[in-house]
Amino acid sequence: MLAGKRIIHGRVGLQTSLVSFQQHCQWLPNGPVSVPYLLLNILTSFLFLALIFYALLMSSLPSTVVNETNFWRLEPLINTMLNANYTKGTLGLNVLLTLRLVGIKNQSLEQQLSQQIKEDINSGEMELTSGELALGILGLGACENQDEEFIRGARLVSKLEAKFQAEIQNMEAHDGNPLTNYYQLSLALLALCLFNGSYSVTSVTCYFTPENKNYYFGDQFSVDTGAMAVLALTCVQKNTQKKMDMNAEGKISNYVESLANKIQAERKQGLFGNIFSTGEAMQALFVSSDYYKNEANCRETLRAVFDNISRGAFYLPITAAQILPALMGKTYLDVTNPSCGLNPVKFNTSTEKPGTVTPTTAPLNILVKYSVRINKTSHTEVTVRKGSVFLDVMKAAQEKNETLFRFTVEETSWGPYITSVQGIKANSNDRTYWKLLSNGQPLSQGAGSHVVQNGDNLEVRWSKY
Repeated sequence: MLAGKRIIHGRVGLQTSLVSFQQHCQWLPNGPVSVPYLLLNILTSFLFLALIFYALLMSSLPSTVVNETNFWRLEPLINTMLNANYTKGTLGLNVLLTLRLVGIKNQSLEQQLSQQIKEDINSGEMELTSGELALGILGLGACENQDEEFIRGARLVSKLEAKFQAEIQNMEAHDGNPLTNYYQLSLALLALCLFNGSYSVTSVTCYFTPENKNYYFGDQFSVDTGAMAVLALTCVQKNTQKKMDMNAEGKISNYVESLANKIQAERKQGLFGNIFSTGEAMQALFVSSDYYKNEANCRETLRAVFDNISRGAFYLPITAAQILPALMGKTYLDVTNPSCGLNPVKFNTSTEKPGTVTPTTAPLNILVKYSVRINKTSHTEVTVRKGSVFLDVMKAAQEKNETLFRFTVEETSWGPYITSVQGIKANSNDRTYWKLLSNGQPLSQGAGSHVVQNGDNLEVRWSKY
């Protein structure tokens, strides 16, 4: 069992304690008893206490937690996670964390993901980012399981401390820009806080101010980045092992409140930012505001999320994994809580891989415009099959003119990520990246997911955030 704190979630307000053996024995009859009878009564008493704990826990959860009559609505999310093909550990980081956090029992998949993550961590060929390592620690260490021994043996918390410090040092040397981004920086801080790692409160108060440019893409506030920062800062607030003066406490409290307000300001028809940032926004608002004490807000969010589930919006395992914890009343702060993994619900899940359907007619071709914009814009038109995605268009354009339209791509848990075009690479120090647009609007999905339509005007634009 990991040494260190167990953070009790603010919205639960309940801490269980073990009842002494003497108290258990008071329930037994007088006179000699058999060992099996004794053990049976002890087990019964513990089960009784667990049921009481769960009842009190559920009574204190926000109304956005899905009730029993709507559990069936969540089954597509679970099946998406269970039936996906995970070729490497980094693709399943969020999934392992969610399976354990919400108590979805699938031993074979859990063991597979755990082993793949350990192999990726131990591999000399793969250097995990601070956020990936943090997610690995959260997933492997969730709910007091045997993988905690690997965390200790591989000194993962110490390695994360070094990565977190490297992010801070890069910010000091490169105009406040981290090696990765503020979402990953916040994840790293959260994992260090939960697993008793070392971090500087001075650095936290200096770099996590709500006005920091790293919370934004241009003028747009990044909801998921702000939400992860709220979770990390809330953990720092509750960390009784890390002493803070009143000035630091006051600053962090103000940061949390300000970021929560910024998240709420991005609300559109029950969602925050977009459907993919809403799950972590819900977690952040659970721990930082009274937003979900309003029944109307709860109903609006659940309606929007249920609608998107029914339309298949969460078809990537990572998107399903990020929305499910909040719907089950969990946050990432619960990873080291007694409530972690507590879930008596039995879902109807399927482990059958979806079959392929043979089309009865030949697919139609569509014509789309495609351009790459750096200092000047290069244009072309390509023909692709109906149902093609943005990435297919990029490949077709590259085949027509490799000089103008060549690109490189990296496989991530969110799907393919464009890393360079015409040999120009995205750079976090310069805050540069490749923006994907369709008909002048940024994509809400990735290059491997956005389905193009006939006549679309697609663009890859060299941009700063």
